[in-house]
Amino acid sequence: MIQKKMCILGAFAVGKTSLVRRFVSTIFDEKYLTTVGVKIDKKTISVDGQELMLLLWDIEGQDVYHTVQTSYLRGASGYFLVADGTRGDTIAAAIDLKNRMEEQAGRIPHLLLINKSDLKESWEVEQEDLNVLSESGMEIRITSAKTGEEVEEAFFTLAGKMLR
Repeated sequence: MIQKKMCILGAFAVGKTSLVRRFVSTIFDEKYLTTVGVKIDKKTISVDGQELMLLLWDIEGQDVYHTVQTSYLRGASGYFLVADGTRGDTIAAAIDLKNRMEEQAGRIPHLLLINKSDLKESWEVEQEDLNVLSESGMEIRITSAKTGEEVEEAFFTLAGKMLR
């Protein structure tokens, strides 16, 4: 069995922990859980007939006052950048994290997840913003940890890219 490290990065309260819990345990909890440092979960999946153990590194949120420990990023085979569709500024934090990740690990597989699609009526992120990011080469998925929309698909897509 192959083992791969996958990091989940983003600003505070974008839904990183909720996405991991939805994928690993198929549950969602309304109460906000602050991650301190890093929380590591495991899940074994099958991708293209290959058994793969994912080590999911849910890394605490980042903002202008608090930056991610670069030691958490070492050894990653892929990563998610998570932004909150209801908070447009979280996209800038995700782009900043992408740059930091590339400095630390080089160019490795990643996806940008715009989370909280269940709150679309409250979104600050516009389709034009997503188009610009997409045209710059960013692969984007619209997810909801609450409903499970596109969560499993995103993890399997990134896992497949990590195996190639």
